[in-house]
Amino acid sequence: MPAFEYVALDLRGHEKKGIIEGDTARQVRHILREKNWTPISVKSVSSKTAEGKSTGFFKKSVSISDLMLFTRQLSTLVQASLPLEKALQAVADQTEKAHVQSMLMEVRSGVLEGNTLANSLAGYPHVFSHLYRSTVSAGEHAGHLDIVLERLADYTEARQGMAQKIQLALLYPIIITVLSVLIVTGLLAYVVPSVTQVFQETGQKLPALTVALISLSDFVRNYGLYFLGGIVAILVGFRMAMRGEKFRYAFHQKLLQLPLLGKVIRGTETARFARTLSILNASGVPLLEALRISGEVLNSLPIRKAVAEATKRVSEGTSLKTALETGGHFPPMALHMIASGEASGELEAMLDRVAHNQEREFENLMSGLLGLIAPVMVVIMGGVVLLIVLAILLPIFELNEMVGK
Repeated sequence: MPAFEYVALDLRGHEKKGIIEGDTARQVRHILREKNWTPISVKSVSSKTAEGKSTGFFKKSVSISDLMLFTRQLSTLVQASLPLEKALQAVADQTEKAHVQSMLMEVRSGVLEGNTLANSLAGYPHVFSHLYRSTVSAGEHAGHLDIVLERLADYTEARQGMAQKIQLALLYPIIITVLSVLIVTGLLAYVVPSVTQVFQETGQKLPALTVALISLSDFVRNYGLYFLGGIVAILVGFRMAMRGEKFRYAFHQKLLQLPLLGKVIRGTETARFARTLSILNASGVPLLEALRISGEVLNSLPIRKAVAEATKRVSEGTSLKTALETGGHFPPMALHMIASGEASGELEAMLDRVAHNQEREFENLMSGLLGLIAPVMVVIMGGVVLLIVLAILLPIFELNEMVGK
């Protein structure tokens, strides 16, 4: 039965919004009038969500946490033997976000029309990834949808946790760097000129450090905005260039060649690949299809290409460990664990351990870096301020010596 989103006025003139199922919009208006409400607008959820999909609305609005909560709730209700359409209805009723509720009601309408849950989710590719839909489809065919949904909830939660750790790891150094640049720029643009002007009026020969500071201050005051505009233009141009696959591939390749950053990228991509392949393998997705999907979720194009080539080698009879080893991007420990999983028939468990180990290594690395960033930034800022203070004090010392003589 189709779902309709309505806006109506109750007897006191208060606006009411919600979603009601009905055969037609006319029937929904009749239901509202039976409640003594005055219908203002009644719109099909399918038409509204189609508009949202065409503009990319849901791609921006449905967060990972929303997806995780929906999956976890649906898994719990399905495990309780509640019919799928009623479980979707219950989850939709519990959400407080109107656009998420509309999306879930549209998915429920697709299920009521006889479509599978995976096919109903396919209308929202920006919300439910290929990995998500393929896993749900495998669970439906195997009759273990509840287990698959629980694994998907765990996977989504782990993905959210990893994203939050990366954001938190980058937030602190970014804030310190921005504040440092703003403080130094403020000193050069406003404090230094007012102080050094006194020295210039005396006509004395200034030390080289003071002259360099005055020149830098003049540059910031006269060309600072142009310099900032140039940086913005470079960033915009870089973002436009990143839309091209060749440039993006070359950039990702350069990142992988950096000593520390390359290791971090390989570790996070290995964890994402192993976690994805583990859940797909456990859900009954064929290995080649699981490898293809696992490669698509990777962000680094060179590693994604290496996984695609590894998938081709596996289809020709090569072992997974050997196929991945040829690309040269996966850590040796991860490859050994995958080989052990293949030999023992416990590939799923070993892949899960690989993901866990890489995530833990990433956390330890980030903790170490964060421990170094604070003192390093303090030393750098102290050095910059010391140079500024010396550049100001040196002429004063020379002037005192001249007066003393």
